Amino acid sequence: MGATVTTPRVAAIVGPYTSGKTTLLESLLFTSDSITRRGRVTDGSSLGDASPEARDRQMTTEVNVARARFMDQDWTLLDCPGSVEFSQGTFDALMVADVAIVVAEPEPERAVMVTPILKFLDAHSIPHMVFINKVDRDGTGISIRATLEALQGVSERPLVLREVPIREGDRITGYVDLVSERAYKYQPGEASDLIRIPDAVQADEQVARQEMLEHLADFDDALMEELLEDVVPPRDEIYEDLRKDLAGDLVVPVFFGSADKDEGVRRLWKALRHEGPSVEETRARLGIGDAGTSATVFRTVHAQHTGKLSLARVWAGEVKDGMTVEASAGTGGKISGLYTVHGQDTAKVASAGPGAVVALGRLDGVPTGALVGDMAAAAANGAPDWPAPLPPLFVLALRPKRQGDDVKLTASLGKLVEEDASLSFEHDADTNELHLSGQGDIHLQTALAKLDRLYHVAVDAERPQVPYKETLRKSTKVQGRHKRQTGGHGQFGDVHLEIAPRSRGTGFEFADRITGGVVPRQYIPAVEHGVREWAARGPLGFPVVDFSVALFDGSYHSVDSSEAAFKTAAQIAMRDGAAKCDPILLEPILLVEVSVPTDATSKAQRALSSRRGQILGFAAKDGWTGWDVVQAHVPQSEIHDLIVELRSVTMGVGTFTWAFDHLQEFSGRQADEVVETRAKASA
Repeated sequence: MGATVTTPRVAAIVGPYTSGKTTLLESLLFTSDSITRRGRVTDGSSLGDASPEARDRQMTTEVNVARARFMDQDWTLLDCPGSVEFSQGTFDALMVADVAIVVAEPEPERAVMVTPILKFLDAHSIPHMVFINKVDRDGTGISIRATLEALQGVSERPLVLREVPIREGDRITGYVDLVSERAYKYQPGEASDLIRIPDAVQADEQVARQEMLEHLADFDDALMEELLEDVVPPRDEIYEDLRKDLAGDLVVPVFFGSADKDEGVRRLWKALRHEGPSVEETRARLGIGDAGTSATVFRTVHAQHTGKLSLARVWAGEVKDGMTVEASAGTGGKISGLYTVHGQDTAKVASAGPGAVVALGRLDGVPTGALVGDMAAAAANGAPDWPAPLPPLFVLALRPKRQGDDVKLTASLGKLVEEDASLSFEHDADTNELHLSGQGDIHLQTALAKLDRLYHVAVDAERPQVPYKETLRKSTKVQGRHKRQTGGHGQFGDVHLEIAPRSRGTGFEFADRITGGVVPRQYIPAVEHGVREWAARGPLGFPVVDFSVALFDGSYHSVDSSEAAFKTAAQIAMRDGAAKCDPILLEPILLVEVSVPTDATSKAQRALSSRRGQILGFAAKDGWTGWDVVQAHVPQSEIHDLIVELRSVTMGVGTFTWAFDHLQEFSGRQADEVVETRAKASA
């Protein structure tokens, strides 16, 4: 079964929302005697999901860290969010895991929900096994074989069944291990009993065992020869193949059980213990050398009492409290506090060695994903390969409820973004709004709840305004004359302008056609400035784009003329002339690419069409068997909640990307309503 691993290992628990990941965490902790009482998500007593936001929603909203010890070996378990809206934290945690446990439900039609996770794992060659949960459901006719086949349809790697079920009626009451060929019957609250293999299971066991061996033989020529010669391979050889192939992300072992009843969980523990890769193997997979001291930050937390904590996995050497570290990104710094983490609890330690997961205190200049260490590690290792921030899918406009909280709001948002790279915020110059972007409504509402709880900044959140523009469709010539006589010097400016439309996307152009000095040169820049200021809010109430203005005549007064007077004259001319130029509203059109399973492609097309989208076509998604990409032009005003609809018709896995494409003329009843709303808001 390979050499005994002595360094701590890390297993990440991942899977779709409602698959039972946090329940499995509790079961793994309880069956290893790492906790004395198992908690439950439904009553808020679980070690995971301990934050107020997680308990309010009864769902994992951030990575939970727990420590366990099974058969004299130390483990860190990372319970990762299942909702696709919190995938960034899941992906970050997976980057430091030795192995991932993918939790799935025993319903073939829900296998598609695991696709994004499996794609990420295979793209980064992260070893993983599958645990089919909730097999204790009575009278549902659960088929492990059908679930396995459905999961294989969304996995690039071969799934290798490690056990077959023993049944009493419709209920799964135990299993036969396909390597040891021993049968076990589940016992409530205890380890399973060893029993004789039931006669009714023996045929299924032999078929499944042969399939397992054939999968392993694809990567072991010696085993292939043994099978061809009808030689029964030794158990140790099979276990070693399983260990080696798991570490290489060549096969995916599949187990089943009920986390709620601790059924099959001890078997899962034994597989992790004997076959899970070591920190040395993971470090080699990631291309991190063993020189000096090194660790990777996989999560950033801003805690109320300890300040910033950087959760990190140690790869080599010894991390010590007080040591100064270099960083592959950021500025590095001095570790001010070193802690172990178990749920919401932290305990201070002096040092931590390879394999350990610890929290590093107050490394303010170090972001998530940075490799930190001493000078030797910094010289030997470059920047790690780290998942890019997920693109924004849902946006809210924020406004602080309390006057004077603007600066505090942006500073607090900066901390939230540092914790979660899939959040972003920016000031929209077109609408003068502060936009918070993320992966969905629940994602953003959770962030706002944390903003209020931790930083005491309450905000109003609403649908963002659409950055409409307007343009001119006809040409005209117009005079603008500004004359005002007061005590002393008066004000005088007189301009003749020619206004004309330009092609879409070509912007504004100003031309000076003055001859004979009828407008002195020093006043001409003021005329252009006046036109530009007017263009910030045109006759329909929106910025004016794609037009030209030529100054071709005018007059001045030797005493009363000034830059301010000519600027005002230009604005008068534009206000009078624009009304004659047939102004029209322009709406931003986005190029949207929707990714969905093939059986949901028609639903995605209908969703886009119902939002005034123009379907440009669809094609198979590269590298994703059974998925399509639908491309369309969609008005920006229609995509605010597009992700909500896409997820509702794809079991949560549909997604999209977008980019600004062009401005398009917008007329009719909806355009009139936009203009009326703008006018009322400005009244």
